[in-house]
Amino acid sequence: VLGMLVSHLWGWPWGQSFVFGLSLSCASTVVLLKALDSKGILESMDGQISVGWLVVEDIMTVILLVLLPPLALVLGGGSSEAAEAAASSQPLWLIFLMTLGRVAAFIAVMLIFGKRVLPWLLWQVAKTGSRELFTLCVLSSAIGIAYGASIVFDVSFALGAFFAGMVMRESKYSHEAAIESLPLQDAFSVIFFVGVGMMFEPKILIEQPIHLIFTLAIIMLGKSAGALFLVLLFRYPLHTGLTVAAALAQIGEFSFILAGLGVSLGLLPQEGMSLILAAAILSIALNPVAFALVP
Repeated sequence: VLGMLVSHLWGWPWGQSFVFGLSLSCASTVVLLKALDSKGILESMDGQISVGWLVVEDIMTVILLVLLPPLALVLGGGSSEAAEAAASSQPLWLIFLMTLGRVAAFIAVMLIFGKRVLPWLLWQVAKTGSRELFTLCVLSSAIGIAYGASIVFDVSFALGAFFAGMVMRESKYSHEAAIESLPLQDAFSVIFFVGVGMMFEPKILIEQPIHLIFTLAIIMLGKSAGALFLVLLFRYPLHTGLTVAAALAQIGEFSFILAGLGVSLGLLPQEGMSLILAAAILSIALNPVAFALVP
């Protein structure tokens, strides 16, 4: 809402402001997990609430990604072929219900069947005594489930991988699996940050400094204040509210996906994409400071 109102004051149409606001609301799971892990609070109640918040956020973003194309013409987007095809194919309520149904079906399959099959598979591979085969099994299971989730259930790749990890936790070999995957986790995190840097346009810092400051303030102050208020409203301790507020004081991968889709549908100007990328890099860089201020 803050992003939508501020960008509308800049003279953007409501449709563009709406997509801009949505893009500012998606915190990065990658950044959050790294921050919580480095602070040693990933397993704590504060850490679990923060991760749970982002999982729900990811599910909502998947729904938004499906709903944006049919909404594009209503929101004043360009007459792209994708937008027109989506708008004319099915009614909006049916698309919404189908998306929710696919996400629910994927979660049900993972919790009912995955919790039995995956731990059994890890146990069978562990019995061979081959460390290399065990590592390969962990990696291929995670990527396979994530890919299957995106193809069969139309769920995001990241959400599929998250549930794969959650199911692996049920195995008595989950600790070994986590240790074996740590080097890969660091490598993929590096690739993620390199990708963000490659998309960044430095000229936005000179051309639109005021807009960038407002965008960063919405992410790090406005969004965090809203999160703090909600957590305290549910009667959690102050330290939980501050931890969640710090965890949400950044944006990442889903913001880029939403913004990219908005640009392709004519729902976001290129300036908006540049502001989101610049604000993401700055908020990720400043996120450790937010966590350091919690005590």
